Amino acid sequence: MPVEINQMSALILKPGREKSLLRRHPWIFSGAVQHVDGNPVLGTTVELRSAKGDFLARAAFSPHSQIRARVWTFNPDEVVDADFFRRRISGAISLRSMLNVAVNTDALRMVHAESDGLPGLVVDRYANVLVAQFLSAGAEAWRETIADLLLAETGLASIYERSDADVRQLEGLSSRCGPLRGSISPSPLTITEDGLEFLVDLERGHKTGFYLDQRLNRHRVRELAAGREVLDCFCYTGGFTVNALAGGAQAVLSVDSSAEALSLCRENVALNRLPADRHTTSEGDVFQLLRRLRDEGRVFDLIVLDPPKFAPTAAQAEKAARGYKDINLLAFKLLRPGGLLVTFSCSGGVDAALFQKIVAGAALDAGVEARIVGYLAQGSDHPVGVYFPEGHYLKGMIVQKT
Repeated sequence: MPVEINQMSALILKPGREKSLLRRHPWIFSGAVQHVDGNPVLGTTVELRSAKGDFLARAAFSPHSQIRARVWTFNPDEVVDADFFRRRISGAISLRSMLNVAVNTDALRMVHAESDGLPGLVVDRYANVLVAQFLSAGAEAWRETIADLLLAETGLASIYERSDADVRQLEGLSSRCGPLRGSISPSPLTITEDGLEFLVDLERGHKTGFYLDQRLNRHRVRELAAGREVLDCFCYTGGFTVNALAGGAQAVLSVDSSAEALSLCRENVALNRLPADRHTTSEGDVFQLLRRLRDEGRVFDLIVLDPPKFAPTAAQAEKAARGYKDINLLAFKLLRPGGLLVTFSCSGGVDAALFQKIVAGAALDAGVEARIVGYLAQGSDHPVGVYFPEGHYLKGMIVQKT
């Protein structure tokens, strides 16, 4: 059952600490809270008030997290109830419909947490199955209501839950995975994207099973791949690999540390009836493999670097910067003159300006000339709230080695 609103429960902020809320940022950190009125429990909807007692917002209370409250609404007249969630979910679905996100795919993000006004809730659609993540105390408190509303608003019958991200531990929540509504066929299931098919493991795959945020960027790689020798690093199940081969790549080497992911990568190549003789895989630590390829004198025309999150927060940015610089430096060494590096960071602690600076430093240390010929980001089904810059987590560039 959802947590009832306790109108007597409120977080009173320290003097001057309401500024972020006045700018409509949806988070309040523990250090901003002067005291708590009432006895709210995990996930309770509370009011946020200034030191003078002025209403600021209604938010979900999270007593264990550094993010002590996540805002549901800044409107003093808006009640956080089942109809509130129906409106927000309906609005998120309508946005994707208006943007024609599903015109070339049956897999997309339906709800993108804070940027859709639903902090901690992520919902992806894979064919006829929804995959939901309840990543905050507030989303967890309304889990059953949200699940029912998702089926009602989409007309689908099945939801698989992947509430297994590390952030749940910070919220004081345990990990949970499994069918939430309806019956789920054994993984993997098949999705379509821009005329290609991919097998997706909903139960054990990264994130909710597939990197839906890279859809447009995979298509861009397909457009650039014709006649090129391609190196796909951190390839996972082959999203970029399959698109490169479909685009006419001369050869693709797919590199990942997971044997299971590489097996699914090869299956995806076969599923799309692409030439297996143009595709090879290599399992191992990507940093070590890049150094080995460098030492062997290998060169490529197109390199994709899509590493995992090195810096979830800004506090880890310095360490992450070293990792990003290292792999980009190695990639520049492995590129032929005129070759293209398609490089990404999905780390929230590394903003776009810092990432560009890191890549520039890598080119300088590699002793090469390079120029940026394109900027890449997440697709429009992963919107960025104008007051929530943290939502712009995926940064990418296409860089030519001149």
